Amino acid sequence: MSDDRNATEYPWEPPMAGTEVEHLLGSLNRMQATFRWKVDGLDAEGLNLRIGASSLTLGGLLKHLAMNEDYLLRVKFLGGKLGSPWEELGADGSETWEFDTAAHDSPEQLYAYFDDAVARSRQVVAEALANGGLDQDADVAWPEGNHASLRRLLFDRLEEYGRHTGHADLLREAVDGRVGEDPPAGWRPVSGTYAVE
Repeated sequence: MSDDRNATEYPWEPPMAGTEVEHLLGSLNRMQATFRWKVDGLDAEGLNLRIGASSLTLGGLLKHLAMNEDYLLRVKFLGGKLGSPWEELGADGSETWEFDTAAHDSPEQLYAYFDDAVARSRQVVAEALANGGLDQDADVAWPEGNHASLRRLLFDRLEEYGRHTGHADLLREAVDGRVGEDPPAGWRPVSGTYAVE
């Protein structure tokens, strides 16, 4: 497969041999795209489906990962506030707020929360990399004063996507049988405004 075809059909695929930044961002983009593919094109019933005793839903995961994007970069990295839309929505700081409230949001809102948060995060990361790279200190620090690096926060983000993409695998298969490790060649979302990269 040529590089041009690969970039067109699988734009989320990390490079075969790139820099540390290219591999880290490529892996994160692939995880984001895979998660987004797992939740794509569903109505409220599909986004709210639960399996067994678990209260986890695809809609809850969409809202959780969206808020996590903003929390990790706006709060932990930049030292700011969680901001819009979370403050207006009444985010209460609990570990379950986004999961508990997702059923009250429309599919369009849930996709918008995620797609917009990913776009904001990509912008913050691009600016940060241009102005200091992966080794720069984040605002967040341990009690003894050691600050996390941007590298650490991005790996934390990758880990969070890995965990929840696994959850999404099971939930999506229960909704309509969709399975697969990565999006198929040429996939583009049918819902929301997610930018495939």
